[in-house]
Amino acid sequence: MRERRAAHERRRAREFESFVGGAGGRLLHAALLLTGEPAERAGAAESLLTAALARTYAAWDALRGEDPYDRARQELVAAYLRTARRHRRPRGGALDRLAPYERLVVVLRLYEGVAEEQTAACLGLPAERVRALCARAVTALLSPAGAPSAGRRRAAS
Repeated sequence: MRERRAAHERRRAREFESFVGGAGGRLLHAALLLTGEPAERAGAAESLLTAALARTYAAWDALRGEDPYDRARQELVAAYLRTARRHRRPRGGALDRLAPYERLVVVLRLYEGVAEEQTAACLGLPAERVRALCARAVTALLSPAGAPSAGRRRAAS
């Protein structure tokens, strides 16, 4: 029994290691976009990713056909939302002008290519709210660099 359990754990670890080898770079880039950190100083992004991957690994056996990348991305989103206030310092990136939810919607919709309905479900928001957040964020990104985002206070809700 003990050998069978050990073999299962080794297989699980190999599968997870393979997943991280294939998806880790993209997930790290998403974490970098969320935190606004440059790649050479990615402490907070790496912490977000580590937390997301730890939760994904903990649920690995329960995935049963679920896409592990989707699960890891959901965990990354949850970790970001729990710590969003820490990432509000301007770091010089284009996304600095966005409120946390605006930034999250832009990363999910435009970088990750997640459908509006999936993004809404992931964030627990109505699809119309996701659409409005995305439109406001894109407008803010396309406006001149010094102009603040209109309705920035409301975007955080």
